[in-house]
Amino acid sequence: MKHTKHQSGRVLLGAVLALGLLAASCGSDEEATSGSAATSAAPAASDASATETAVTGTATSDDPAATADPVTVGPAGETATASSEIVLTDAELATVNEGGFTAALLWHTEGAFVTAVSNGVHAVFDKLGIEIVAETSAGFDATKQASDVATVMALDPDIIVTLVVDPDAGAEALEPAVDAGVKLVLLSNVPTGYVHGTDYVGLATDDLAGMGIAAADLLGESLGGSGKVGYIFHDAAYYVTNQRDAAFKARLAQMYPGIEIVAEEGMAAPARAEEIASAMLTTNPEVTGIYTPWSDGPADGVLAALRAADRSDVKLVTMDLSDNASLDLAMGGNVVGIAADEAFELGRTLATEGAYGVLDKETPPFVVVPAIAVTRTNLVEAYERSLDSEPPAAVTEALGG
Repeated sequence: MKHTKHQSGRVLLGAVLALGLLAASCGSDEEATSGSAATSAAPAASDASATETAVTGTATSDDPAATADPVTVGPAGETATASSEIVLTDAELATVNEGGFTAALLWHTEGAFVTAVSNGVHAVFDKLGIEIVAETSAGFDATKQASDVATVMALDPDIIVTLVVDPDAGAEALEPAVDAGVKLVLLSNVPTGYVHGTDYVGLATDDLAGMGIAAADLLGESLGGSGKVGYIFHDAAYYVTNQRDAAFKARLAQMYPGIEIVAEEGMAAPARAEEIASAMLTTNPEVTGIYTPWSDGPADGVLAALRAADRSDVKLVTMDLSDNASLDLAMGGNVVGIAADEAFELGRTLATEGAYGVLDKETPPFVVVPAIAVTRTNLVEAYERSLDSEPPAAVTEALGG
């Protein structure tokens, strides 16, 4: 069921969204510079309770203004809307079920996160009677993703849910879908020049700043508010990691004045994480904490370096649940906390926005899902909330389950 073809009327938006570091918050060397729309997420979304990232205890500041957290804004400065507000009425559910709509899911890659997002999409579309006619993975290859779009368009879907690998290439690849009236729902990245409500239905992403805040609090609390740490950031123009890294660094400076970053290095390739961490430990043996930008790969490398140096005293925090980092956390190893998102909820939100599209119902321009501060204590619950699954058997066993 197709809608009237329209002219896109695109207006070139600012390529990168601001990570609002309010008042006396510190700057960052890792500001996003890509052509994608950046989304550092804020605890102060329209539902202030949606982001559960606070870890209370030793966080302090003498200047109230300096405690202001990094804030998320949308492509044109919009305030983030909590995903809990994206819902359908019973009448709307019935209307969509009667529509015989179809959808295609065009993912950027594969993995636990994408699987959980996809499961959330499937759960909603199954309930709505929306048939998923194709599901693809681009392997972070923009050319492959363009091919996926062309293949899927032959199936005439009403809805496309996607994370575009490259905003420029994605804008061109998805233009036939936009011109055909396909309801486009975006995960994290906005194709260059695309306008909300004209070219795409909605945009949803993680609470990126909330994840950075959670990681900083996890490390700050584990160190008792004082110590010297190493900071490994993602040295690439990829706004998801850029905003998470920047929020971590800002929060640490704002709330933990007794903690000093004494070693700082960018990591372009995840395979270099072990080398970087080893050098940090050699040059700065006083380091008792390390931040690394994500778990699957970088955190593995840092753990390898810590074990090789026999540094069981060093606390490690990272982003995103992974089997290895979770197992180390469960075993009481170096990992003391993981900042995660609600990936299944992200899928639910994207699918519901797709339904908004076929109903011609206006969506908020920018939606975020909550962040989770994960410790050994809530690790099982975090898997359920984030990935809609149980932890791996080894993790459960290490927890005494």
